[in-house]
Amino acid sequence: MTTLRNLPSIDTLLQTETAAHLIARFGRPLTLDAFRFVLDEIRTRLKTSGIVDSVSSEFILAQAESKLTVWTQSTLIPIINATGVILHTNLGRAPLSDATIRAMDSASRSYSNLEFDLETGKRGSRLIHAESLLQKLTGAESALIVNNNASAVLLILSALANKKRVIIARSQLVEIGGGFRVPDVMKQSGAKLVEVGTTNKVHLSDYQEALIESAGLVMRAHRSNFKLVGFTEEPELKDIVQVTHQHNSILVDDLGSGALYDTAKYGLAHEPTVQESMQAGADIICFSGDKLLGGPQAGIIIGKKVLIDKIKKHPLARAVRADKACLAGLSATLTHYLKDEAEREIPVVKMMSLTLKQLQGRAEAWKNELGQGEIESGLSTVGGGSLPDESVPTFLLSLNVKSPDKFLKALRKNNPPIIARTENDKILLDPRTVLPEQEGALLVGLKNLLKT
Repeated sequence: MTTLRNLPSIDTLLQTETAAHLIARFGRPLTLDAFRFVLDEIRTRLKTSGIVDSVSSEFILAQAESKLTVWTQSTLIPIINATGVILHTNLGRAPLSDATIRAMDSASRSYSNLEFDLETGKRGSRLIHAESLLQKLTGAESALIVNNNASAVLLILSALANKKRVIIARSQLVEIGGGFRVPDVMKQSGAKLVEVGTTNKVHLSDYQEALIESAGLVMRAHRSNFKLVGFTEEPELKDIVQVTHQHNSILVDDLGSGALYDTAKYGLAHEPTVQESMQAGADIICFSGDKLLGGPQAGIIIGKKVLIDKIKKHPLARAVRADKACLAGLSATLTHYLKDEAEREIPVVKMMSLTLKQLQGRAEAWKNELGQGEIESGLSTVGGGSLPDESVPTFLLSLNVKSPDKFLKALRKNNPPIIARTENDKILLDPRTVLPEQEGALLVGLKNLLKT
């Protein structure tokens, strides 16, 4: 039995070989904290019960090592996405291309010319990075990168519409993930919200009437994560632009996902593209970098130079600016589009472009490797607030297990965790969203769990 008197001291623990190894792995200060933590736990138990089972130095050291491992383990870890949701918001949205990862690593590993002009040897601007690529891809006069599209919207409104009227259709006053509400963002920016139309219908005349009184700008917000169906009507962007410009106002188009390609090509509904918005004459366009674009998290603002220059000079621009890793990664991703290699190099585009034959072949290979399961037809979805309710056909590996809930939990505890879904008490795994380099780990994890 152990009492307070015969507990080993910290000095005694430090003299052990195990302690030396722990200090080498975790550092002396943290190791001492772990010893104190474990000893305090034991003392609390002793004071409560008066006596506990025998506690050896080896036991204390083992407990300390366990604590140290937990304390220093990253809470953000890679997982295998077998759900079939391509842009899974909870799972980090878009996986990045190899070139994007290399660019971010290179920019982070060493010093860079982030804000240094190599020609003059003087201070430069981080705002130039990725701008020329966006100009080539979209035809925009200027561009600005910030940390996400929510901050892009806030910055645009703060810079161009503070204390001014902003006209927007009622059908576009949406709330997207994380409680981001367009009306709240407008209020935060100091803009005065002017709603036009009804929930399901807005006419061009609604904009014309609202523009009789001077407005800071007209805004179109992509609904992103829901569809408006049934008895609905909405004017085309080019017509809204024309009316806006007739009244000497500015048109801002918040595209949300920001596709640079036609999603209908992959059997999905057509998502408004950045190029279409440019052709319609929008003055400012903003969109995300980490959704359909397939790059790192970023908010991208493009449009007329005189307006972008004003946005760049706003004090909030510094607060929401992108860092060097984001700028490097986004540049690499945009280069894939410039070189017409997105389908080959960008994971989310590649996933959408997979053929049914390819998906069936991968699912059958999994079945053969595991020696069990059935191949079923199913649906993959885009997710990430993009193309709501849109899905594309896929093939799934279906597994029958005793307890689907327990099996899903066991999959989540696998190293690396595997995220799947259930339907009709079956475990379903979609090859569309499993990266090729993760297939080996997926099959090892499934084999181990199916044995138990």
